[in-house]
Amino acid sequence: MRAIFMGTPDFAVPSLRALAEMPGIAVVGVVTRLDKPAGRGTTPQPPPVKVAALARGLPVLQPGSLRKSVAQQQLADLAPDVIVVAAFGQILPPAVLDLPPHGCLNVHASLLPRYRGASPITAAILAGDQATGNTIMRMDAGLDTGAIIAQAAIPIAPDDTTATLTAKLAAHGADLLARTLPDWLAGTRTSVPQDEAQATQTRLIRKEDGIIDWQDDAATIARRVRAYTPWPGTQTTWRGQPLKIIAAHPLAAADNAPAALDLAAPPGTVVTWGRGTGQRLAVIAGEQTALVLDVVQLPGKRAAAAADVARGQPALIGARLPTAA
Repeated sequence: MRAIFMGTPDFAVPSLRALAEMPGIAVVGVVTRLDKPAGRGTTPQPPPVKVAALARGLPVLQPGSLRKSVAQQQLADLAPDVIVVAAFGQILPPAVLDLPPHGCLNVHASLLPRYRGASPITAAILAGDQATGNTIMRMDAGLDTGAIIAQAAIPIAPDDTTATLTAKLAAHGADLLARTLPDWLAGTRTSVPQDEAQATQTRLIRKEDGIIDWQDDAATIARRVRAYTPWPGTQTTWRGQPLKIIAAHPLAAADNAPAALDLAAPPGTVVTWGRGTGQRLAVIAGEQTALVLDVVQLPGKRAAAAADVARGQPALIGARLPTAA
């Protein structure tokens, strides 16, 4: 069987590896997005899938838009029996969807029809879900609306961030692909339509989503800290400068907060208790809850334990961090 793989970020690399190692399948092309500048440099950097493909000696195509006739002809010339897609970053046009006789199969990081769209992993953490998973679906003209071929779930750990959960789902999705694709190509596995009544949609995450509103309850804010790691991160403002919240959790019994801790203080009030290495720093949040700050970062400084930052910046204690208007 001749296969084309389409993908771009780190999430897609394990699926590419799984496809390349499947017996009886030849990866005749790897399609990925164009190189682009990354970090502070201006030199274009290759996407992770390109790096992985070249390391395996696989042919790489970077045609830009697949809506171009020249790009579609490149794919047709490869005569694929199947196209496998994982986090490619483009909607495939009908001319590409109709090209392989066994269809275009997508590795999607949610249990469809829940969390269609661009940010399913972030959405699952924001919602406080206990589990998520991967879906192998046959792509159609809609956005993640294709028929389901296989699904498998994994738990979301209490400390999972989008970064850690993405890594878990990448490996999990590759394993599911390896277990599913041979049966699909052999005709021994079928697909079922998605239940449209259960469908939910996600959107692209924006930089401003990471700005904390201390009127929200602590559990909600803590989920945002995890969901927006690594991007866009979460932050508040102190003395007119951004204060990044790298890690935090809702106040719990294990934090040994004093009974006199004033949870009725105005949201955004910074409080502390304990001494030395046992000192804790927290911010009063909405609904008389408190968010314990574990790791924070001041402008121009390295991320550090919140208690260490508080000892170096005593004016932070008792400060009132802003809430959204």
